[in-house]
Amino acid sequence: MNEIKIFSPATVANVSCGFDVLGFCLDSVGDDMVIRKTEKKGIHITKIEGFDLPYEADLNVAGVSALAMYEAIDVDFGFEIEIYKNIKPGSGIGSSAASAVGSVFGMNELLGRPFNKTQLTGFAIKGEALASKCEHADNLAPALFGGFTLVKSISPLQILEIPSPDDLYATIIHPQIEIKTSESRAILPKKIALSDAITQWANFGSLIHALHTSDYDLIKESLHDVVVEPHRSKLIPHFNAVKKAAITAGALGCGISGSGPSIFTLSNSLETSNNVKDAIKNVYSKTGIAFEIHVSKINTEGVKIIS
Repeated sequence: MNEIKIFSPATVANVSCGFDVLGFCLDSVGDDMVIRKTEKKGIHITKIEGFDLPYEADLNVAGVSALAMYEAIDVDFGFEIEIYKNIKPGSGIGSSAASAVGSVFGMNELLGRPFNKTQLTGFAIKGEALASKCEHADNLAPALFGGFTLVKSISPLQILEIPSPDDLYATIIHPQIEIKTSESRAILPKKIALSDAITQWANFGSLIHALHTSDYDLIKESLHDVVVEPHRSKLIPHFNAVKKAAITAGALGCGISGSGPSIFTLSNSLETSNNVKDAIKNVYSKTGIAFEIHVSKINTEGVKIIS
């Protein structure tokens, strides 16, 4: 193949108690990208639609991850990248991760898959770091592996795939405001109380167990964040009202998607997920803030080839 078109999905990172290590992949929203071989060596971004992003490869998330991978191969040709951006930058559902993942996944396919998914994550981290000012993979890993993923370690990079219960659905509301990842990280405390740490890792451990056993009641008990959410929720208008409405409508849990402003909920059926959609839509329709809502089954495939 000399050209490939792919779908690079949106993701939810942190998942309440899993700050910087846990994420899951969405099915209903993502970017389209075209990657092609070109006689001209190097990485060249030739088309961007949807949002105003830099064409210079070293200033674009997709370009930086592609350059990291390009330096690891020995070829006498280059790659062109087209980006059809459907995930708004700063939305909190992995916009930069989708770009970083899409470019390296497409290049890898055109090269005959010399790199595995963990290695691709390593290249994509370099692009993600351009956006968030630090290296983390909780958005990147689910986009590449699909489903739920746990980042066991960054150095050395170790990704664990976590089972996704069959009837788990996500409802995501995206208020049309921007919160930069770098800014939302800056407001977090450098130290936390030991009691909060104990609560957090107990919730996290039980959530992982609940996902393995499809225990929806335990998922509901575990989706609580006592470390990050109390600080970041202040940046998201009407967060508490959305959370209350979602839980009342039957959601298993509700939290901040990534660094915000998007808010995610998880439900144990499509019907409940749609009920949650109506409930949180009712909250935001009264605020005067524009928003989008997505309902999605957990995407267990991740990034995929369209043509």
